Amino acid sequence: MASQEIEALSSALARLPGLGPRSARRAVLWLVKNREQALPALLEALDAVSETLVECQICGNVDTSDPCGICADPRRDPKSLCVVEDVADVWALDRARLFQGRYHVLGGKLSALDGIGPDDLNIASLMERAANGEVEEVVLAMNATLEGQTTAHYLAERLDEHKLRITQLAHGLPVGGELDYLDEGTLAQALRARRPVG
Repeated sequence: MASQEIEALSSALARLPGLGPRSARRAVLWLVKNREQALPALLEALDAVSETLVECQICGNVDTSDPCGICADPRRDPKSLCVVEDVADVWALDRARLFQGRYHVLGGKLSALDGIGPDDLNIASLMERAANGEVEEVVLAMNATLEGQTTAHYLAERLDEHKLRITQLAHGLPVGGELDYLDEGTLAQALRARRPVG
């Protein structure tokens, strides 16, 4: 039986995404075994982030500076703007290093069931950025869910008045995917988005 403090640490870690009670206990055991090196570094990192974490006033990304590192980077193309649902999407796309423009985080997606409408998302500032004359292309990088596609459609209609090139991420067959393992929605999207060969 562990002490109350160790159980509290284990419970706190178990609430993190991707960690259940067993994984949390393993993490706590590892931290206990390696406490001389691991605990001070972990505590220092958590303390530094908690004191400096801010939301970028330009794009909505979370960083330790405002504007964030992406918005402040002069090498980024200000003419291309990629709109995403959440900060995790920015980090995933930027980790791939395939998009050299800037981002805009909506902070969610439209969902009538959850009572989330346009006023609940970071859409007004997106329209301001689209109207400033600097942006030429907006990439709608919404998740391939019903709510994500509804959000993309709504944004495309709103952005249409600004005479921008509006694009959307392709959906369909994953690289290495086999047809008989794919769901009907993915297959339908892949067929609709087919393109010429050669």
